[in-house]
Amino acid sequence: MNNIKKVLLVLTIFISSISMVACTKNNSSEPISRTNFFMGTVVKISLYDKKDQNIISKGFDRIRQIESEVSINKQGTELDKVNEAAGKKPVKVKDDTFAITKKGLEYSELTKGSFDITVGPIVKLWSIGLPEAKVPTKSEVDEKIKLVGYKDLQLNEKDKTIFLKKKEMIIDLGAIAKGYAADAVAEVLKNEGVKSAIIDLGGNVFALGTKPDGELWKIGIQNPFQSRGEIVGTIYVENKSVVTSGIYERFIEKDGKKYHHILNPFTGYPYDNEIAGVTIISDKSIDGDALSTSVFSKGLKGGIDFIENIKNVDAIFITKDKKVYITEGIKDNFKITNDEFTLVN
Repeated sequence: MNNIKKVLLVLTIFISSISMVACTKNNSSEPISRTNFFMGTVVKISLYDKKDQNIISKGFDRIRQIESEVSINKQGTELDKVNEAAGKKPVKVKDDTFAITKKGLEYSELTKGSFDITVGPIVKLWSIGLPEAKVPTKSEVDEKIKLVGYKDLQLNEKDKTIFLKKKEMIIDLGAIAKGYAADAVAEVLKNEGVKSAIIDLGGNVFALGTKPDGELWKIGIQNPFQSRGEIVGTIYVENKSVVTSGIYERFIEKDGKKYHHILNPFTGYPYDNEIAGVTIISDKSIDGDALSTSVFSKGLKGGIDFIENIKNVDAIFITKDKKVYITEGIKDNFKITNDEFTLVN
Protein backbone atom coordinates (compact mmCIF):
# COMPACT_ATOMS: atom_id res chain seq x y z
CA MET A 1 0.00 0.00 0.00
CA ASN A 2 1.52 3.33 -1.01
CA ASN A 3 1.80 6.34 1.35
CA ILE A 4 -1.17 8.22 -0.14
CA LYS A 5 -3.45 5.22 0.34
CA LYS A 6 -2.19 4.80 3.90
CA VAL A 7 -2.95 8.44 4.68
CA LEU A 8 -6.43 8.18 3.20
CA LEU A 9 -7.10 5.00 5.19
CA VAL A 10 -5.98 6.56 8.47
CA LEU A 11 -7.95 9.75 7.84
CA THR A 12 -11.04 7.75 6.95
CA ILE A 13 -10.74 5.87 10.23
CA PHE A 14 -10.25 9.13 12.14
CA ILE A 15 -13.24 10.87 10.61
CA SER A 16 -15.54 9.29 13.16
CA SER A 17 -13.55 10.99 15.91
CA ILE A 18 -13.24 14.51 14.52
CA SER A 19 -13.78 16.73 17.51
CA MET A 20 -15.98 19.45 16.13
CA VAL A 21 -19.24 17.66 15.55
CA ALA A 22 -22.85 18.60 15.91
CA CYS A 23 -24.73 16.67 18.57
CA THR A 24 -28.19 15.25 17.87
CA LYS A 25 -30.67 13.78 20.34
CA ASN A 26 -32.45 11.12 18.32
CA ASN A 27 -32.30 9.17 15.11
CA SER A 28 -35.05 11.20 13.48
CA SER A 29 -32.63 14.09 13.11
CA GLU A 30 -29.71 12.02 11.83
CA PRO A 31 -28.16 13.64 8.76
CA ILE A 32 -26.99 12.28 5.48
CA SER A 33 -23.23 12.74 5.25
CA ARG A 34 -20.32 12.14 2.97
CA THR A 35 -16.60 12.28 3.59
CA ASN A 36 -13.82 13.04 1.15
CA PHE A 37 -10.20 14.20 1.11
CA PHE A 38 -9.46 17.71 -0.17
CA MET A 39 -7.01 20.52 0.59
CA GLY A 40 -4.81 18.18 2.59
CA THR A 41 -7.52 17.25 5.07
CA VAL A 42 -10.64 15.18 5.65
CA VAL A 43 -13.80 17.02 4.58
CA LYS A 44 -17.27 16.05 5.78
CA ILE A 45 -20.58 17.58 4.68
CA SER A 46 -23.69 16.67 6.67
CA LEU A 47 -27.22 17.70 5.69
CA TYR A 48 -29.94 17.65 8.35
CA ASP A 49 -32.67 18.81 5.97
CA LYS A 50 -32.99 18.64 2.17
CA LYS A 51 -31.31 15.22 2.42
CA ASP A 52 -30.12 14.97 -1.16
CA GLN A 53 -26.74 13.44 -2.09
CA ASN A 54 -26.72 15.57 -5.24
CA ILE A 55 -26.51 18.68 -3.06
CA ILE A 56 -23.54 17.22 -1.20
CA SER A 57 -21.91 16.48 -4.56
CA LYS A 58 -22.29 20.13 -5.54
CA GLY A 59 -20.59 21.12 -2.28
CA PHE A 60 -17.63 18.85 -2.97
CA ASP A 61 -17.45 20.09 -6.57
CA ARG A 62 -17.06 23.61 -5.21
CA ILE A 63 -14.19 22.57 -2.94
CA ARG A 64 -12.52 20.71 -5.79
CA GLN A 65 -12.74 23.83 -7.95
CA ILE A 66 -11.12 26.01 -5.27
CA GLU A 67 -8.39 23.47 -4.55
CA SER A 68 -7.53 23.23 -8.25
CA GLU A 69 -6.88 26.97 -8.28
CA VAL A 70 -5.01 27.71 -5.05
CA SER A 71 -3.18 24.59 -3.85
CA ILE A 72 0.62 24.89 -3.75
CA ASN A 73 0.95 21.13 -3.36
CA LYS A 74 -0.47 20.46 -6.84
CA GLN A 75 1.24 21.30 -10.08
CA GLY A 76 -0.36 23.59 -12.62
CA THR A 77 -2.71 25.50 -10.32
CA GLU A 78 -3.28 29.22 -10.77
CA LEU A 79 -1.35 29.93 -7.60
CA ASP A 80 1.48 27.78 -8.93
CA LYS A 81 1.62 29.97 -12.03
CA VAL A 82 1.64 33.15 -9.92
CA ASN A 83 4.56 31.83 -7.88
CA GLU A 84 6.46 30.71 -10.98
CA ALA A 85 6.10 34.22 -12.42
CA ALA A 86 7.51 35.86 -9.28
CA GLY A 87 9.84 38.70 -10.20
CA LYS A 88 8.84 38.43 -13.86
CA LYS A 89 5.26 39.46 -14.59
CA PRO A 90 1.72 39.75 -13.19
CA VAL A 91 -0.56 36.75 -13.72
CA LYS A 92 -4.28 37.04 -14.44
CA VAL A 93 -6.31 34.72 -12.20
CA LYS A 94 -9.90 33.62 -11.65
CA ASP A 95 -12.22 35.23 -9.13
CA ASP A 96 -11.65 32.67 -6.35
CA THR A 97 -7.87 32.93 -6.46
CA PHE A 98 -8.01 36.71 -6.50
CA ALA A 99 -10.57 36.89 -3.68
CA ILE A 100 -8.61 34.59 -1.36
CA THR A 101 -5.35 36.37 -2.08
CA LYS A 102 -6.96 39.77 -1.53
CA LYS A 103 -8.39 38.69 1.82
CA GLY A 104 -5.04 37.19 2.78
CA LEU A 105 -3.32 40.47 1.94
CA GLU A 106 -5.85 42.38 4.05
CA TYR A 107 -5.01 40.22 7.08
CA SER A 108 -1.30 40.55 6.33
CA GLU A 109 -1.74 44.32 6.52
CA LEU A 110 -4.04 44.17 9.57
CA THR A 111 -1.47 42.18 11.55
CA LYS A 112 1.47 44.18 10.17
CA GLY A 113 2.99 41.01 8.78
CA SER A 114 2.71 38.61 11.70
CA PHE A 115 0.24 36.84 9.42
CA ASP A 116 1.79 36.93 5.96
CA ILE A 117 0.61 34.99 2.92
CA THR A 118 4.05 35.34 1.31
CA VAL A 119 5.48 33.02 3.98
CA GLY A 120 5.58 30.25 1.35
CA PRO A 121 9.41 29.97 1.12
CA ILE A 122 9.59 29.26 4.86
CA VAL A 123 6.64 26.85 4.78
CA LYS A 124 8.30 24.94 1.92
CA LEU A 125 11.61 24.91 3.76
CA TRP A 126 10.14 23.23 6.84
CA SER A 127 7.45 21.21 4.98
CA ILE A 128 5.84 20.25 8.29
CA GLY A 129 3.12 17.67 7.73
CA LEU A 130 4.74 16.34 4.55
CA PRO A 131 7.10 13.37 4.10
CA GLU A 132 10.02 15.72 3.33
CA ALA A 133 9.63 17.64 6.63
CA LYS A 134 12.90 18.70 8.27
CA VAL A 135 14.36 21.17 10.75
CA PRO A 136 16.32 23.56 8.53
CA THR A 137 19.67 25.10 9.38
CA LYS A 138 19.86 28.70 10.51
CA SER A 139 21.59 29.68 7.27
CA GLU A 140 18.75 28.11 5.26
CA VAL A 141 16.17 30.04 7.29
CA ASP A 142 18.13 33.30 6.99
CA GLU A 143 18.26 32.89 3.21
CA LYS A 144 14.55 32.16 2.76
CA ILE A 145 13.32 34.83 5.17
CA LYS A 146 14.56 37.46 2.73
CA LEU A 147 11.82 36.33 0.33
CA VAL A 148 8.96 36.91 2.79
CA GLY A 149 7.16 40.25 2.74
CA TYR A 150 3.54 41.06 1.88
CA LYS A 151 4.51 44.57 0.80
CA ASP A 152 6.12 43.01 -2.27
CA LEU A 153 2.77 41.54 -3.33
CA GLN A 154 0.74 43.60 -5.81
CA LEU A 155 -2.90 43.08 -6.74
CA ASN A 156 -4.67 44.73 -9.65
CA GLU A 157 -8.40 44.73 -8.95
CA LYS A 158 -9.38 45.84 -12.44
CA ASP A 159 -7.36 43.24 -14.35
CA LYS A 160 -7.55 40.53 -11.64
CA THR A 161 -3.79 40.08 -11.69
CA ILE A 162 -1.35 39.09 -8.95
CA PHE A 163 2.33 39.98 -9.00
CA LEU A 164 5.18 39.06 -6.67
CA LYS A 165 8.00 41.57 -7.06
CA LYS A 166 10.90 39.29 -6.12
CA LYS A 167 11.98 36.08 -7.81
CA GLU A 168 11.43 32.91 -5.74
CA MET A 169 8.74 34.54 -3.59
CA ILE A 170 5.86 32.14 -2.85
CA ILE A 171 2.27 32.87 -1.84
CA ASP A 172 0.91 30.22 0.53
CA LEU A 173 -2.85 30.43 1.14
CA GLY A 174 -2.94 27.39 3.44
CA ALA A 175 -3.87 29.51 6.45
CA ILE A 176 -6.95 30.98 4.79
CA ALA A 177 -8.10 28.84 1.84
CA LYS A 178 -9.98 26.24 3.89
CA GLY A 179 -12.01 29.01 5.47
CA TYR A 180 -12.88 30.42 2.08
CA ALA A 181 -13.90 26.94 0.91
CA ALA A 182 -16.15 26.40 3.94
CA ASP A 183 -17.92 29.69 3.23
CA ALA A 184 -18.26 28.78 -0.45
CA VAL A 185 -19.84 25.42 0.38
CA ALA A 186 -22.23 27.14 2.79
CA GLU A 187 -23.35 29.37 -0.08
CA VAL A 188 -23.89 26.35 -2.33
CA LEU A 189 -26.04 24.68 0.32
CA LYS A 190 -28.07 27.82 1.00
CA ASN A 191 -28.69 28.27 -2.72
CA GLU A 192 -30.07 24.73 -2.76
CA GLY A 193 -32.49 25.56 0.05
CA VAL A 194 -30.55 23.84 2.84
CA LYS A 195 -31.17 25.45 6.22
CA SER A 196 -29.56 22.93 8.55
CA ALA A 197 -26.08 21.53 7.90
CA ILE A 198 -22.56 21.06 9.22
CA ILE A 199 -19.52 21.60 6.99
CA ASP A 200 -16.25 20.33 8.45
CA LEU A 201 -12.92 20.89 6.71
CA GLY A 202 -10.53 19.25 9.14
CA GLY A 203 -11.33 21.48 12.10
CA ASN A 204 -12.78 24.39 10.12
CA VAL A 205 -16.43 23.97 10.98
CA PHE A 206 -19.32 25.97 9.60
CA ALA A 207 -22.64 25.39 11.38
CA LEU A 208 -25.36 26.40 8.93
CA GLY A 209 -28.64 27.54 10.48
CA THR A 210 -29.83 25.55 13.47
CA LYS A 211 -30.78 21.93 14.06
CA PRO A 212 -34.05 20.98 12.34
CA ASP A 213 -35.88 21.35 15.69
CA GLY A 214 -34.62 24.92 16.05
CA GLU A 215 -32.03 24.18 18.73
CA LEU A 216 -28.53 25.62 18.45
CA TRP A 217 -25.62 23.47 17.32
CA LYS A 218 -23.42 22.17 20.13
CA ILE A 219 -19.80 22.26 18.96
CA GLY A 220 -16.90 20.61 20.76
CA ILE A 221 -13.64 22.57 21.09
CA GLN A 222 -10.59 20.47 20.25
CA ASN A 223 -8.05 19.63 22.95
CA PRO A 224 -4.82 21.01 21.45
CA PHE A 225 -2.73 18.43 23.28
CA GLN A 226 -4.49 15.40 21.77
CA SER A 227 -5.39 13.91 18.40
CA ARG A 228 -8.79 14.87 17.06
CA GLY A 229 -11.63 13.39 19.02
CA GLU A 230 -10.99 14.75 22.53
CA ILE A 231 -12.50 18.08 23.51
CA VAL A 232 -11.92 20.73 26.16
CA GLY A 233 -15.40 22.19 26.23
CA THR A 234 -18.48 23.08 24.20
CA ILE A 235 -20.16 26.12 22.72
CA TYR A 236 -23.60 26.65 21.17
CA VAL A 237 -23.81 28.41 17.80
CA GLU A 238 -26.13 29.30 14.94
CA ASN A 239 -24.89 30.29 11.47
CA LYS A 240 -21.34 30.53 12.76
CA SER A 241 -17.88 29.37 11.81
CA VAL A 242 -15.75 27.68 14.49
CA VAL A 243 -12.08 27.32 13.55
CA THR A 244 -9.34 25.88 15.73
CA SER A 245 -5.55 25.98 15.34
CA GLY A 246 -3.17 24.21 17.70
CA ILE A 247 0.56 23.73 18.02
CA TYR A 248 0.25 19.95 18.44
CA GLU A 249 -1.88 19.49 15.33
CA ARG A 250 1.14 19.20 13.00
CA PHE A 251 4.75 19.16 14.11
CA ILE A 252 8.14 17.54 13.67
CA GLU A 253 10.55 16.52 16.40
CA LYS A 254 14.34 16.64 16.56
CA ASP A 255 16.63 16.01 19.53
CA GLY A 256 13.60 15.84 21.82
CA LYS A 257 12.21 19.24 20.74
CA LYS A 258 8.92 19.67 18.92
CA TYR A 259 8.53 22.23 16.14
CA HIS A 260 4.90 23.05 15.29
CA HIS A 261 3.59 24.27 11.92
CA ILE A 262 2.56 27.83 12.82
CA LEU A 263 5.57 29.76 11.57
CA ASN A 264 6.65 33.31 12.41
CA PRO A 265 7.17 35.25 9.14
CA PHE A 266 9.71 37.52 10.88
CA THR A 267 11.99 34.81 12.28
CA GLY A 268 11.28 31.80 10.08
CA TYR A 269 10.75 29.61 13.14
CA PRO A 270 7.56 28.42 14.90
CA TYR A 271 5.91 30.92 17.23
CA ASP A 272 6.99 30.33 20.82
CA ASN A 273 4.71 31.70 23.51
CA GLU A 274 2.20 30.48 26.10
CA ILE A 275 -0.57 29.63 23.60
CA ALA A 276 -1.24 25.97 22.78
CA GLY A 277 -4.50 26.39 20.88
CA VAL A 278 -6.90 29.05 19.62
CA THR A 279 -10.52 28.76 18.50
CA ILE A 280 -12.19 31.59 16.61
CA ILE A 281 -15.98 31.97 16.44
CA SER A 282 -17.02 34.24 13.56
CA ASP A 283 -19.67 34.83 10.92
CA LYS A 284 -17.29 33.88 8.09
CA SER A 285 -14.93 30.94 8.12
CA ILE A 286 -12.32 32.79 6.07
CA ASP A 287 -12.01 35.28 8.95
CA GLY A 288 -11.81 32.52 11.52
CA ASP A 289 -9.14 30.74 9.52
CA ALA A 290 -6.93 33.80 9.19
CA LEU A 291 -7.47 34.96 12.77
CA SER A 292 -6.78 31.55 14.33
CA THR A 293 -3.27 31.82 12.91
CA SER A 294 -2.86 35.56 13.38
CA VAL A 295 -3.37 35.62 17.13
CA PHE A 296 -0.50 33.20 17.78
CA SER A 297 1.83 36.06 16.91
CA LYS A 298 0.44 38.25 19.66
CA GLY A 299 0.58 36.02 22.71
CA LEU A 300 -2.29 35.58 25.14
CA LYS A 301 -2.96 39.16 26.28
CA GLY A 302 -2.26 40.69 22.88
CA GLY A 303 -4.40 38.05 21.19
CA ILE A 304 -7.38 38.65 23.47
CA ASP A 305 -7.12 42.43 23.06
CA PHE A 306 -6.86 42.01 19.28
CA ILE A 307 -10.02 39.87 19.03
CA GLU A 308 -12.01 42.06 21.44
CA ASN A 309 -11.56 44.93 18.98
CA ILE A 310 -13.03 43.00 16.03
CA LYS A 311 -16.81 43.13 15.69
CA ASN A 312 -18.80 39.86 15.80
CA VAL A 313 -15.73 37.73 16.52
CA ASP A 314 -14.96 35.79 19.70
CA ALA A 315 -12.14 33.48 20.70
CA ILE A 316 -11.11 30.71 23.08
CA PHE A 317 -7.43 30.61 24.07
CA ILE A 318 -5.88 27.50 25.61
CA THR A 319 -2.45 27.91 27.18
CA LYS A 320 0.31 25.36 27.60
CA ASP A 321 -0.47 25.09 31.32
CA LYS A 322 -4.04 24.02 30.40
CA LYS A 323 -5.81 27.22 31.33
CA VAL A 324 -8.66 28.50 29.17
CA TYR A 325 -9.37 32.17 28.46
CA ILE A 326 -12.41 33.41 26.53
CA THR A 327 -13.50 36.75 25.11
CA GLU A 328 -16.42 38.72 26.52
CA GLY A 329 -19.00 37.76 23.89
CA ILE A 330 -19.08 34.06 24.87
CA LYS A 331 -18.85 34.35 28.67
CA ASP A 332 -22.31 32.82 29.06
CA ASN A 333 -21.92 30.30 26.25
CA PHE A 334 -18.69 28.32 26.57
CA LYS A 335 -18.58 25.44 29.06
CA ILE A 336 -15.58 23.38 30.19
CA THR A 337 -16.20 19.61 29.95
CA ASN A 338 -12.66 18.35 30.59
CA ASP A 339 -11.47 18.59 34.22
CA GLU A 340 -7.83 18.76 33.13
CA PHE A 341 -8.49 22.35 32.08
CA THR A 342 -9.36 25.44 34.12
CA LEU A 343 -11.45 28.35 32.90
CA VAL A 344 -9.90 31.66 33.95
CA ASN A 345 -12.42 34.45 34.45
